[in-house]
Amino acid sequence: MNEELEKRIKKVNAKKFGEDLVGWFEEEMRDLPWRENQDPYRVWVSEIMLQQTRVDTVIPYYNRFMEQFPTVEALANAPEDQVLKAWEGLGYYSRARNLQAAVREVHETYAGIVPDNPKDISALKGVGPYTAGAILSIAYGKPEPAVDGNVMRVMSRILSIWDDIAKPSSRKIFEAGVRELIYKENPSYFNQALMELGAIVCTPTSPSCFLCPVQAHCAAFEEGTQQELPVKSKKKAAKTVELLTVIAENKKGEVLVTQRPEQGLLANMWEFPSFERNGTDTGVQMTELLSSDYHVDAMIIDEEWMVQDHIFTHLIWKMQVGRATVNQSDTALPEQTQWVSKDDIEKLAMPVSHRKIANRWKELT
Repeated sequence: MNEELEKRIKKVNAKKFGEDLVGWFEEEMRDLPWRENQDPYRVWVSEIMLQQTRVDTVIPYYNRFMEQFPTVEALANAPEDQVLKAWEGLGYYSRARNLQAAVREVHETYAGIVPDNPKDISALKGVGPYTAGAILSIAYGKPEPAVDGNVMRVMSRILSIWDDIAKPSSRKIFEAGVRELIYKENPSYFNQALMELGAIVCTPTSPSCFLCPVQAHCAAFEEGTQQELPVKSKKKAAKTVELLTVIAENKKGEVLVTQRPEQGLLANMWEFPSFERNGTDTGVQMTELLSSDYHVDAMIIDEEWMVQDHIFTHLIWKMQVGRATVNQSDTALPEQTQWVSKDDIEKLAMPVSHRKIANRWKELT
């Protein structure tokens, strides 16, 4: 911790700061399903779901997920495809797989009890410093920092921290600041309050400073720099990939789907055949690749049936979707490829973009 930050922290009355923040939270906290109790498993699931996803979006997913997998044991013993199906639409599917792998370790190694110490909980797959701190503080009342984007924004203003929050190295600075100020009488509410404050008051633009319960402790408000903080460098532009995707139907009204590899983007998810556009005639490319990659003899009936884009954090898919009829479908398909009916396709875990295509196909056929 640098000397300037130490000076900023010493200027803050930590006890009064904690009392003001926690008191506000007790009065204003939102009624959220994962706050019904302090079960560490429920806290864990909610924190994984909430990463880079809005609270309002998460609530129905969380409720359905907990209905299906209410305990560590239930999630540990569930088939992966069932878990991915329950996660469908939230994105970041590797988080669901990592969560289940870590929960299985808790079930097998810790008798189903989520570890309550930094060493053991941080060793679980997919549990980084933020998730570990959130579980330890919220569920177990341990004075551990839980620093996410909201918390970095709040603390950058409270302590006038000008380090770039987009740089991983900056996290240590914010964790040190939270550790010094954390309200040891109630670490659970303190960390939740910081997150809540960032979500609804100390927002990225136009923060509601005159509604802020800790305005009196805020260096940025005192200096008039709240609009300039936090410092955050821009991300690299996402790469755009043009894809051709095909709805290939056989005479039974079934459609061809294939499962993505076990590793990599959207691992193990089901999708319609998709190919990166190579510049040749669209219909010709669709026909040739269905034949070479899937052993399917098909005729393209509409090469511009639908357009579907999908935006990842680092990648943009621009998908041109065509429809094809299959002349014969009794040849052996490659592994991880199959024909499915309208009813069966509902049971598969699919990326959002392909689920939208599937829904339109069902509506129009």
